[in-house]
Amino acid sequence: MSHVQVFDKPMCCSTGVCGPQVDPILPRFAADLDWLKGHGHQVERFNLAQQPDAFTQNTDVQRVLTDQGVDALPLILVDGQPVSQGEYPSRDTLALWTRTPTAAQGLPISPSGGCCGGGCC
Repeated sequence: MSHVQVFDKPMCCSTGVCGPQVDPILPRFAADLDWLKGHGHQVERFNLAQQPDAFTQNTDVQRVLTDQGVDALPLILVDGQPVSQGEYPSRDTLALWTRTPTAAQGLPISPSGGCCGGGCC
């Protein structure tokens, strides 16, 4: 299983899903991280305002912040390697990076060709 680390910009809480104006991407991304955890991956999320030590203890994160500043956040590492910066990736992208299969959505198709099994719907 993969180890995913997310280094977020300073936010009021650990996920940014609080306050009067929530960025709609943040709840989706929080759900996607929970989805990864549900598939057995180790996920850590660090907020610059609340956990600055995590940023200073990682040399890759230090380098990005020194070179590009906080606009490079969020910075995403998978198994210690930077894979994304400056945006929150989609679930499909997280699945690709962690080699997590995504289930196809939709109704099951029966061998007879119908969606409900035998007979008419």
